[in-house]
Parts: sequence; structure tokens; C-alpha cells
Amino acid sequence: MSISGKILTPQGWITGSIAFDQRIQSIQADAQADTSLTILPGFIDLHVHGAAGVDIMQGGDAGATVARSHARHGTTALLGTTMTATDNSIRRALTGLAGVIAERPAGGARVLGVHLEGPFLSIHKLGAQPADAVAVASLDLVRSYHELAPIRALTIATEVNGHLALIPMLKQMGIRVQLGHSNGSYEDGVAALNAGAAGFTHLFNGMTALNHRHPGIAGAALAHAEYAEIIPDLQHVHEGAIRAALRAIPRLYGVTDATSATGMPDGEYGLGSQRVYKCLGCVRLATGSLAGSVLTMDQALRNFVGLGLDLADASNRLSLYPADYIGEPERGRLTLGAWADIVVLNADLQPVAVFVEGQAIDLTSH
Repeated sequence: MSISGKILTPQGWITGSIAFDQRIQSIQADAQADTSLTILPGFIDLHVHGAAGVDIMQGGDAGATVARSHARHGTTALLGTTMTATDNSIRRALTGLAGVIAERPAGGARVLGVHLEGPFLSIHKLGAQPADAVAVASLDLVRSYHELAPIRALTIATEVNGHLALIPMLKQMGIRVQLGHSNGSYEDGVAALNAGAAGFTHLFNGMTALNHRHPGIAGAALAHAEYAEIIPDLQHVHEGAIRAALRAIPRLYGVTDATSATGMPDGEYGLGSQRVYKCLGCVRLATGSLAGSVLTMDQALRNFVGLGLDLADASNRLSLYPADYIGEPERGRLTLGAWADIVVLNADLQPVAVFVEGQAIDLTSH
């Protein structure tokens, strides 16, 4: 397979063609190539709960449906993300994800592992997470979950008793520990980073806010983080706060936090054990609190560009940086030998072709 256009490589833009099977075989410059198409690395979404009416917490083949839905928007790899729930519910979700992690679903994104978002959270910063299933983490419990399906990222409230001491051990297991749904102080955040925490979950949302005398977890991220995820749907975070984070955090990357309502009409949907409502382009609990999003990664790219980022920078924040964050050097970049995870965009930055490990995705199926 070979496609031509304006190609983003780690060395910069090349006008030419890219040839691939499952992996990229060659990238050739050709000044005469058609530049109406832009060829980017496929997007990598490290925080996605659902799409197409299904939720990861349902278990079974929900992960495959989510992977297929997001692939049509240029996502070529993702982490299936759980939420706070009973132990049995989490185990059911992880068991379902294990199958789709082991074997990529036809027509779908590669599921690289799990983002365990909960239940190890603060009851004071739950957002849309249910209070009745919050738990205190233990190494044995995390190990038992990890044995069911590989946990690549784990969100934790560092100030909860015992959580700080767990961070070095979780890091040793290869898990990226993220601070989120936390009522901790700035000092708690700094201590967690010093202990080996690697990132922050949906920056600004579900954490103590920045105040000039009490900087909070958000302040710790802005002052010290190399990596943090943010939801660039322009509803979870004001564009001014996104701009501040872009200046402060070198490898800020975008995630969707997409729910089962993604790609669906307005109405009522499930988010774990709770009911959520899609209306006016966002998802809320009955109380009015935001409850995940309906964002897709191609829209995230357009939103970043709309904020003034150049296209290469916007692409890096949806592909290269998340790949590097979880240690996937053969994804998130168009270079010889890398997986052929590719999204092809038209002049309006809409996907016209997507390839996952060289397989063309049907963008019209639903």
C-alpha cells in the first residue's frame, strides 16, 4: 500500500509518498505529490470509556465496539478506561478487555491496555464517579487487577492514606501513576511526583484548583509536570486554561474521556452504574455535573488547531506524546519500521482514510 500527500515525520514535513504493509516500509520525498491530503500518525487516546452506545464497564465485547467506533475518527490505539465501581464490576470489565487487548478487533483500534480510573479516588473530588464504590488501594488488589488485564495507567488520589507509599511499587510494575480525582494539596502533588507519579488525569477537572496561596494539585501539575492529559472539547476546560497548560507543561497531551454517548444522538446513556444525559454537545449527570465527553480525537485535533497550535504540534499532542508517555516507541510517529498507524486528512482536517497496523478502516460503517 502507498499513499501520497504532505507527511508529518519526526524530522518535519515531507511532500511525497509513504509505503507500508503492517509497518512503514519507506517514506519518499516527491515535490510533485498531491498536497491536498495531510498524512499524520494515528491518534492514541489514553482515556476512553465508551462510544456507540456501549461502555467499557459492560464487559464482554464492549471494548471491541469502542475500538471500532473510535478508529473511524482516526484513533489507532487506545487504553480502555474503567471507572469507580464494585470489585466484581471492575473484574468483569477487565476480563472483557483482556480479550480485545490480546487480539485487535477487525476494523478497530489497537487496545494497548487499561487505564484504571478509580476506585482509588478522593470522595471529595469524584466528579461523575459514584461515591459508594470508592476504595483504598493496596498492592495486592492492584496486582490482582493487573493479572486480569495489563494496567498501563492508574489514576490515584495521592493524599488518601497509604497511596503515596504505593507509587514506587506501582511504577516498578510498569504502571504509569496519574494524580486525579484528588483533594490533595500542592505539596501532596509534589511528593507524589517525587515518589514516581508520571502524570495527571484530565488536568483541572477532578482536582484541587490553582489558587495563588494554595496551588493545589493543578498547581503542582503546572509547576512540575512533564506530562499531563487534558480534555480539549472546550467544555471541560476553558480555552484560556488550556493555553496556560500548553505554556507550562511541555508534553501536555489530549484525551477524549469519551463515553457511550459518543457518536450517538441526544438522550440518556450509561456511564458505569450511572445514567448520563447527552445534550448540547456534552454529557452530564442528572445533577448537571459534567460526566465525560462525546469528543473524538479528530475533533480534538481541530480544536487544538483552532486554539492556534500549528498542525504538527497539535498532532504530537494526540499521537507522539501519549505514545512516549506509555512507552510505545513504535507508535505515534511515521518512521521506518513503525506500525503503520496512519490517519489521512483533507483540507478541513476531516479523516478520509485511517489505517491501523496497515489495515484500512471502513469509515462509513456504523
